Amino acid sequence: MTFEVIVVDFSQIRGLWETRVKKHRERCKKETERLETSALQKIKQEWSFMLECRNKGIPQSEYLKNGFVDTELKILDAHQRNTSITKTSSYKEESHEKQKFIFNLHGSEWQELPEYLREQTYLKEWHIHKTFIDSIPDYIHTFEDMNILDISQNKITSLPPEIGCLRNLKELNVSFNHLKSIPPELGDCENLEKLDVSGNLELTELPFELSNLKKVTFVDLSANKFSSIPICVLRMSSLQWLDISSNNLKDLPQDIDRLEELETFLMQKNSVTYLPFALTNLSNLKLLVVSGDNLVEIPSALVENPSLKYVKLMDNPIEGNEILNTENEEENNQDREQFEKEFMKSYIKDLVERDSAPSYTTKVSLNLQI
Repeated sequence: MTFEVIVVDFSQIRGLWETRVKKHRERCKKETERLETSALQKIKQEWSFMLECRNKGIPQSEYLKNGFVDTELKILDAHQRNTSITKTSSYKEESHEKQKFIFNLHGSEWQELPEYLREQTYLKEWHIHKTFIDSIPDYIHTFEDMNILDISQNKITSLPPEIGCLRNLKELNVSFNHLKSIPPELGDCENLEKLDVSGNLELTELPFELSNLKKVTFVDLSANKFSSIPICVLRMSSLQWLDISSNNLKDLPQDIDRLEELETFLMQKNSVTYLPFALTNLSNLKLLVVSGDNLVEIPSALVENPSLKYVKLMDNPIEGNEILNTENEEENNQDREQFEKEFMKSYIKDLVERDSAPSYTTKVSLNLQI
């Protein structure tokens, strides 16, 4: 069922969200304490213990003491250790084997990559977060088996052209860095499936060479300064998810229907005044999220489409609530964008899981200090 939901700017309701979560946790804690002291709960535990012992073939004499169930005995633990020692051992070996191919680095004390990394060309994944590293070395081309390159939330200002040598790369996440451009050589990563360049704030375009990425299904360009959807994105024929929210879009291209496989299209927090009729040709589109403050023209076929969830957000900004330190304005902007992004993920997940929703949600103003 198609519906329209009007909400306030989600950046203003952080306090309300956290308060509800806190109350929910308190209720769960009280209920857990009540059950722990309940006589019925104790009986249930004893019966469960007895049934588990019988299922594992443990004699009754082992778990009965003077006619009563002794749940304090470590019978189950001992039995499980004896029967599953081989399984546990193989699991640990498998886990250790997998971790051997993953490189993790985290913390503000890191300003450059460790020198020993150069020799570990067998690695398949890099996960580098919240460091002060500002560049990726050109020797990255030696990591031919790289599948995942996740270098989000750092200080990276540019990517080396050698990144195009990673022909097995499937996921690239360079979100919330300081990138102003993307190397055209990235278009040589023909097996790339997921591209996230969100939150760089100054990114204005993508090279046309990225049109070669025919296997990409997920692209996130949010929180940048794109004035239009890049031409290369319109030529990613397998694209299913496109997030270009929080940019400088004023309109959408008339050939937006080239994205025939598109299922989710997020474009809130832009300045789009109308939605082209070509959007109605996207037969696979399941979710469309827009900002409605400036919209004056919407194809009725979108609103009436029973298979599309159409969500209109009314930003309703409240001035004077945020006091920013101008010296750290860019970091503050990134933090705000990141929070809003996480909030929208939760909101959209909840929205998609609903079978139905109210046709209208009252617009309210919340004055909260973030």
